[in-house]
Amino acid sequence: MTNRRHPPGPGTVVVVTGASSGIGRAVARAFAHRGATTVLTARSAEALADVVNECATAHPRAEALAVRADVADAAAVNRVAQTALDRFGRIDVWVNAAGVGVLGLLDRVPPADVQRLWQVNVLGHLNGARACLPAMRRQGSGVLIGLSSVLGGAVEAPYMGAYATSKAALVTLDEVLRQELALTGNAGVSVCTVLPTGVDTPFFAHAANLTGHRMRSMPAVATPERVARAVVRAASRPRRRVLVGPGARLLPWAHAMAPGLIRPVIRWRTEHAYLDGPGTAVPTTGALYTPSGDTAAVTGGYHGGARTAARRAAVLAALAAAAVVAGRRVRPHLT
Repeated sequence: MTNRRHPPGPGTVVVVTGASSGIGRAVARAFAHRGATTVLTARSAEALADVVNECATAHPRAEALAVRADVADAAAVNRVAQTALDRFGRIDVWVNAAGVGVLGLLDRVPPADVQRLWQVNVLGHLNGARACLPAMRRQGSGVLIGLSSVLGGAVEAPYMGAYATSKAALVTLDEVLRQELALTGNAGVSVCTVLPTGVDTPFFAHAANLTGHRMRSMPAVATPERVARAVVRAASRPRRRVLVGPGARLLPWAHAMAPGLIRPVIRWRTEHAYLDGPGTAVPTTGALYTPSGDTAAVTGGYHGGARTAARRAAVLAALAAAAVVAGRRVRPHLT
């Protein structure tokens, strides 16, 4: 899938689900900064109002519209699509960024919580596809972009089973959509799956946490803006899958080549490096059933930007040291 399209800009109509917080909010901003028209949806009306203002003022030709909806409600998602079509006449890009999380042992997470997570993460994605694809088929063009995750899409970790399996389902769902679009002669419509590694968003603050452990730290994280740039690039040059973030290619490769070595490492680090001890957190359903409200934000306070800068500085220092050593080795001996 390499259909090159015009870079998103003025006149491009982009729908973003989960636009009130995290990656969805960063994606909405990224498109708006290029002058695109954004139709934004989430459950939190107050947070959406803030994002609409951010997007509308990001570029002289940007326009933003909020349509409150829960992506688990197919009728509500259809209303989002119809509002975009009634107002702007087309849908060029649809980004399914809405998602929720549940932390807990698979056999102890309440079935209702797992069901709710799947309604948002999987059925919400399918609802978005079913809402936008008829318009894209009529237009003969369009890009559907889904936010999956390296966690689930490529590797697994304890306490994240419900979330990881939902993200794995998105990879399969998108692949089936690609095949069906090809079968029905809709070559102008592309489906792209974006798989980030850890991202500095409020995900863990909003996730239901039934582990009894407080999240202490995160693995190497990407900024939401980095993921948003990858989404914008995918809109102009769609690919089947886009891996983004620190170790996004290395970790899945290592997991595939030596799963017996990598799985114990992931298990140990999750238990001992990323989580505090037992009893450090009370059970909570987070934003699983209620909107994030005034806790909505782009970043989650894990200092993704600073950690990215530190990693890059370390790499540059290592390269500089290697260059010095290499220079000494090839220095000619003067006689």
